Amino acid sequence: MENLIPLAQVIVAISVVFVWTFRFHNVLKEFQQFGLSDLTRNLIGATKISLATLLVVGIWYSSLVLVPAILMGLLMIGAQYFHFKVRNPFIKHLPSLILLILCTVIAYSSI
Repeated sequence: MENLIPLAQVIVAISVVFVWTFRFHNVLKEFQQFGLSDLTRNLIGATKISLATLLVVGIWYSSLVLVPAILMGLLMIGAQYFHFKVRNPFIKHLPSLILLILCTVIAYSSI
């Protein structure tokens, strides 16, 4: 179990960075579909990448894990809300739902 939490931290971090860099075209479409501004999109992206970085650094400095895990989880709850709002199919909800579950496990384990 000890090794699973750092693995979860890396999975969340890599997933977020991958989506916000290599799959940015999808982010553009989704935020347009959600009716959110470019400024909102950029702030959320910068926040997610920063939190992902802190989750990775938290592997070595465990005191840094709780707050980024909770904040990332809150952002994933927001993603769920907007997917429900625009009535996306469940498959579109799945990535943020999995990351939300991982963030919850990470946060719980760091308490």
